[in-house]
Amino acid sequence: MPRVKQRTEALRERGLASALAVLAEEGVAGLTTRTVARRAEASVPAIYEVFGDKAGLIREVFFEGFRLLGDDLAALPATDDPLDALRHVAEAFRHFVVANPVLAEIMFSRPFTDFDPTQDEDRAGVKVRKIFVHHIRTAVDAGLFAADPTDIAHVFFAYVQGIAAAESAHRLGGSKQSVDRRWRLGLDALIAGLGQAPAPARRRAGARAKKA
Repeated sequence: MPRVKQRTEALRERGLASALAVLAEEGVAGLTTRTVARRAEASVPAIYEVFGDKAGLIREVFFEGFRLLGDDLAALPATDDPLDALRHVAEAFRHFVVANPVLAEIMFSRPFTDFDPTQDEDRAGVKVRKIFVHHIRTAVDAGLFAADPTDIAHVFFAYVQGIAAAESAHRLGGSKQSVDRRWRLGLDALIAGLGQAPAPARRRAGARAKKA
């Protein structure tokens, strides 16, 4: 009698949910195929059949993290003020990282030696990057920033990801008030600085204005 196939979408979803729960409760060290299988009420061979190996399981967690983050950012309400929109994006990103510190570590720090993202896996963050670039480009088009939108988006994302990681590691202060204050201080300084275009960018903008 042929063996019943264990590889089902329901098991994949259950295994992924179990992996996320294990990460949240036990951290990176607790994520093994055995702990995931036990939590998913499945056998270890069944988990291997669905995900291939531990690296395959981590890969699915990696993709799921970016899907969840992208959905959070895409669901932000629209606003007519491009700078308010950027602040909302930063706050949503902050909330995601602080609420999911271990998941964020897998997404941005790559703590597993047996998981080396391929080029396809690196594209998992495309939706997130596009949202950042879109809002930066809107600010550039409104004349609030005067530099290449992709360059600004890289700088903005690096800052937000870094300070969110600092907050998650409790390096920004011991009270919510102090952490919030330092977030505002840094973000306001970054936005103000990006609004002061370097001299070459100002000259290019002036040249375009003259041609028009």
